[in-house]
Amino acid sequence: MAITLKADFRDVAGKGAARSLRKNQNIPAVIYGNKQEPTAISLSERDFGMLLKQPSLRTKLFQIETPKGNEDAMLMDIQYHPVSDRVIHVDFKRINVKEPVSVSVPLELTNVDTSKGLKMGGVLNFAVRKVALRGLVHDMPEKIVVDLANLNIGEVVHGTDLVLPNGIELGLHQAELAFVTIGGKMPEEADNKPAAAAAAAPAKK
Repeated sequence: MAITLKADFRDVAGKGAARSLRKNQNIPAVIYGNKQEPTAISLSERDFGMLLKQPSLRTKLFQIETPKGNEDAMLMDIQYHPVSDRVIHVDFKRINVKEPVSVSVPLELTNVDTSKGLKMGGVLNFAVRKVALRGLVHDMPEKIVVDLANLNIGEVVHGTDLVLPNGIELGLHQAELAFVTIGGKMPEEADNKPAAAAAAAPAKK
């Protein structure tokens, strides 16, 4: 379901105009892309602030209501004030909802406490925490879940091991990427190492 966001046009650009907008509790923003001219808009700071409480906004479809009609777009960037952390600018990109989009979504690990490999003393390496996906925006997941329950020491979760929703595929260079590994040695290997070393050592005269 799309997120509806009301917007007004900005007739005047520049730092002074942007400062005036913020003073009146509004946020300067822009909609660009899809082979159209960028459109300068302003958003209610209160309304957009409420949206920021929702997770995974960058995977969602926005329907931006302007005085001249609706724009289908995705959130691309949010700029914050370095001191107050207040939102000072927002970028949206127009999209065609019938065409695939490329999005990065977070990975979430489950069953960490019950993982076979970790219970045997393995070390978790959560190397890559986001995965690039491609598909229609309506099919795009908020996150990808990786179940560690049956992952043993020495095993690796590659891009091809991730469980994706129907209609969603991996982005470029994601298939062989190692997202999660459990390092260390199996207990029997660790136990056998001292014995093997002793057997290989020359006898004392």
